[in-house]
Order: sequence, then structure tokens, then C-alpha cells
Amino acid sequence: MDTFRVMGPNEVAYLDLTGSGAETIAHLKENGRMVFMFCAFTGAPKIVRLHGQGSAITSNQPEFADLKDQFPELTGVRSIISCKVQRVSDSCGYSLPRYDYVEDRDTLTKWAEAKGDTGLSEYRRQKNSKSLDGLTALTADES
Repeated sequence: MDTFRVMGPNEVAYLDLTGSGAETIAHLKENGRMVFMFCAFTGAPKIVRLHGQGSAITSNQPEFADLKDQFPELTGVRSIISCKVQRVSDSCGYSLPRYDYVEDRDTLTKWAEAKGDTGLSEYRRQKNSKSLDGLTALTADES
């Protein structure tokens, strides 16, 4: 989905949609460390990583409204994950498989639309409050 943005020379962000876990949010709250990995599945083999300090910005935070305008309107938005990039690294990617892009999936969007706002809030309370290792992810006022 079209959810990743370069926000400035050293900042990137992505629109975080409701899903079955909230590992990124929980671990950002724990220590803020974040790595994005981009792989070339066609053309020359290449891996690029963006290393930095991240944060999860939920709808109850003032900066959420300004940032949300940078992204498409999608059902099921849970947060915006923002990262101050401190290091960019690359590697060969010689072991990456080759893949062909076929199309975007609409399954998550249809699922979120069927749940509706109330259903999504309840789902997040039930499934996104803790990480797999028990860290706090979304609190009641964030879901």
C-alpha cells in the first residue's frame, strides 16, 4: 500500500494500519530503536537499511492530524510510525530472491471497513494492547 513517506532529509514515516499484532509500537515505546529494510527483488541485487530513533504517533497526539494529511485516506489507521534517520547502510543483496509484482491486495482494507470504527477500536483493545513479549503497545486511549 502507499503508506511510506520521506518527510525530510533525515525523517521517514509510514501509516500504521490495524493488524494482528503491535510489535513495532511496543518496541518503540521500550527503546525507540528502528530499522527499515528495503530489498530489490528485480534488477540489480541491493539492500538498503535506514537506522534511527522512531516513535508511534497515535490519534490522541497533537501532531497526528498534521502528519495524517501526508498519507492516503485508509480505513483502520492505528498510528503513524515516524523515524529520525541516523544512519543509512547498504549491502549486496546477492542472496535475495527474484520476485514479480502482481498487484496490491485489498484484504486488509476490506477487513477494516467491515469492522467499522467501533469494531476496530475493540479489536485493538483485545489484540494490540501488548506485544508478544508482554510490552505495552496501545493503551485504551490510543486504540
